[in-house]
Amino acid sequence: MVDQNPLQVMPSMADDLARVEAELVASVRSGDDFLTEIASHLISAGGKRVRPGFCIAAAATALTVDAPASPAAVTGGVAVELVHLGSLYHDDVMDEAVVRRTVDSVNARWGNLKAILAGDFLLARASELAAGLGVEVAGLLAATIGRLCEGQVLELRHAFDLGRTEDSYLRAIEGKTASLLASSCRIGGIVADLPREHTDALTDFGRSYGMAFQLVDDVLDLVATEAELGKPAGHDLEEGVYTLPVILTLASARGAELRSLLGGDRLADGRDGAPLDDVSRRRAIDIVRDGDGIAATIARARDHADQGRAALERLPDSPGVTGLSAAADYLLDNVEAAAA
Repeated sequence: MVDQNPLQVMPSMADDLARVEAELVASVRSGDDFLTEIASHLISAGGKRVRPGFCIAAAATALTVDAPASPAAVTGGVAVELVHLGSLYHDDVMDEAVVRRTVDSVNARWGNLKAILAGDFLLARASELAAGLGVEVAGLLAATIGRLCEGQVLELRHAFDLGRTEDSYLRAIEGKTASLLASSCRIGGIVADLPREHTDALTDFGRSYGMAFQLVDDVLDLVATEAELGKPAGHDLEEGVYTLPVILTLASARGAELRSLLGGDRLADGRDGAPLDDVSRRRAIDIVRDGDGIAATIARARDHADQGRAALERLPDSPGVTGLSAAADYLLDNVEAAAA
């Protein structure tokens, strides 16, 4: 499991992320102490801060030597992280989650209504920061929030759908995950005033990495331990979110057995699987682990990571390029070790 920001290979990144952390805390202060407490809950719980790290690393592709990030790059990183955090508040309400990052979820501690409003507050703060970075950044972040919603709606439409296609899955993760990582890199390029072709290359990298990131995350949900995940393995299965390893297994020789566990034997059209009890969840995980779906999903993730590295080859050497490339390597090494 990834236990640190993989961009720490850049010597200045630790200090830059400390600046991000301080600005995150400051950005959610409200005139209402209660709202400040709720809005800062997941910030205090920590996180790898991959998205702000990517924004900072993308801006660092303008440099020839390692140096502290500009104030604009840090602020851009804070804005994208606030969008990410706001989406987590909303996701936990939809999933009825009780734990996030090993602490109580916001909805579990304060209720759904307060969690939704606090998530909205984080998105509003992100938009305010983006507006201070210029019209292009503000428009990009607004469009990205829209893409996140589209991806999440597409996933919800296919909850408990045993006929979910690979294409539907890929379109959902491009919206809900890859779009924000692509925008993190693009914002870094914009605030560093990079040539348009360089900013486009960074955007392509972020999107490809984002696809690989979600594929890896979906594998880890099935192969990592509860201690590593901070929640029971197979949580997506339990929620009726059938990810690529499951989709591939359903199409394999073990598909009938898995379909029966997920509820397909009780439904005439093969759709709308049923929630799993603990015994069925563990059996379903074993079926997926024993098949080829995990290895095939990791291979797809590696293909996306390779596309991302190819995008970086369109850029001159720099500390930022080194850091971003290392992050792609770290991502795949991490999941392959967990799946071994």
